[in-house]
Amino acid sequence: MIATTDLESAIRTAIPVAHLEVIDQSNGCGENYAILVVSEAFEGKTTLARHRYINDLLRPQIAQMHAFSQKSLTPKQYEAYSAKQAAAAA
Repeated sequence: MIATTDLESAIRTAIPVAHLEVIDQSNGCGENYAILVVSEAFEGKTTLARHRYINDLLRPQIAQMHAFSQKSLTPKQYEAYSAKQAAAAA
């Protein structure tokens, strides 16, 4: 079982994080996680490069999971993403 705190710690240790959400989508069994990570470290990198970076960083943890998904955004992209989410909720 992977703990949410293990994923958070691994990410926060490796890159500067402006915002991080780690969501256990497996009802507490730790086998299915979705993450949203916002970092200035992603500036100038493609989505594929960002995902590969996070996948490499969390390789040991991901190997123990059933499912893993991620959104990796720059602070500017997160601002637009948040505005879109808020508009959809209204």
